[in-house]
Amino acid sequence: MPDISSEKSYADGKILQHATDGVGVITFNNPDKRNAMSLEMWEGFGEALTALRDDDAVRVVILRGAGGKAFVSGADISQFEKTRHNAAASEEYARRSVAQRALLADYPKPTIACIQGFCLGGGMQVAMLADIRLAADGSQFGIPAARLGIAYGYDGLRHLVSLVGPSWARLLMYTGMRIDSAEALRIGLVERVFPEAELWGETMAIAETISQNAPLAIKAAKITIAQVLKDESARDMDAIKAIGTACMDSADFREGRQAFMEKRKPRFQGK
Repeated sequence: MPDISSEKSYADGKILQHATDGVGVITFNNPDKRNAMSLEMWEGFGEALTALRDDDAVRVVILRGAGGKAFVSGADISQFEKTRHNAAASEEYARRSVAQRALLADYPKPTIACIQGFCLGGGMQVAMLADIRLAADGSQFGIPAARLGIAYGYDGLRHLVSLVGPSWARLLMYTGMRIDSAEALRIGLVERVFPEAELWGETMAIAETISQNAPLAIKAAKITIAQVLKDESARDMDAIKAIGTACMDSADFREGRQAFMEKRKPRFQGK
């Protein structure tokens, strides 16, 4: 596939987005503040996610931070006096950023968080909403909500508990402590850890592998795993059946069988 698009920017250049050969990349680009997320950045992030979601040539999306020092170091606390000074203001802040988090939570394509440096607070929320978390050796993770006097919210904690279990969630939340990437790997917060110099290459290799696999089969896995994590009463078994049927009737399934028999690499179209 040729280059799909040149770099686009949102939120005054603080969110960057580009796509090449089936892999979309969104960069949090506020390195002076260690990529702390302002409301404008949340909204720009949503626009970038939507653009890549609607681009049929993009099969997988990587999220990363600019500058090498941080993925996202949290919310931009300098905005709090204006935007989150009490419960009513905080409600409005949440309303304006919740749509973007929902977009990532229900994203139809695979997402990878490529984490180098600090991944704290709101950065943890973004990383935990991604499907897969890959981190550099020197990364640090934590949720300092207890030190700031803010409640972290149901969705963020639901994802934390599903990744690391309730006891580690309590330890992280009660203390506001930071852990390194080795500890994050051990407790299941991240899936793989690489030396800093190798992180981007390894992330791209995984993304390219995903982008060359059958999109419908990946979508089936994504939908089914999401339903597995829900309470039984809330599961949509019809959605699982529908995507299973779509896979078995797809041209890609025929192509996969033929490529296997002919001992060649399959060329999947997502149809």
